[in-house]
Amino acid sequence: MSADSIRVTLPATRDNLSALEAGQPVLLSGIVYTARDATHASIAGALEAAGALPFELAGQALFYAGPTPPAAGRPIGSVGPTTAKRMDAWTPALLDAGITATIGKGARSEAVREACVRTGAVYFAAVGGSAALLATHVLTAETVAWPELGTEALVRMELIDFPAFVAIDAAGRDLYAMAPAEWKVAR
Repeated sequence: MSADSIRVTLPATRDNLSALEAGQPVLLSGIVYTARDATHASIAGALEAAGALPFELAGQALFYAGPTPPAAGRPIGSVGPTTAKRMDAWTPALLDAGITATIGKGARSEAVREACVRTGAVYFAAVGGSAALLATHVLTAETVAWPELGTEALVRMELIDFPAFVAIDAAGRDLYAMAPAEWKVAR
């Protein structure tokens, strides 16, 4: 990342995230929880049953990733962002319930952008195809729930200087919508 990257400590309050702007490079440090498709279904089911997010996820960040088992003396072998759009059906409800940030790759739906505005949450995008390199930014990893889901289990990870970009900010500015116009790329 560039020297102008903004350091963000997670979990972060919505007030702390409100100053971020779409397109800014960030270095994320602190706690995130991994959640892919099967995990989202489980979290949504628990939210519906209890009326609150399980496992003290309120105020936390969800990272759309499935870390592989430990390797090379690290707590995980690799961890790369998965396509965020696959989680869009669940995301507005999870943001409404208290998730403050999500991390993935690729564009999001209009419903997610609107939910970021309504809740003050942000979406960070990480570069895909760099899972082995990104794993070097993970200090710890511990399965919290649903171990039977394998790499889709809910895993609590501690990050240090994890590189990403603000893709959707709390004001609803969307890097994926802005970039084609800025770079004059045909859609």
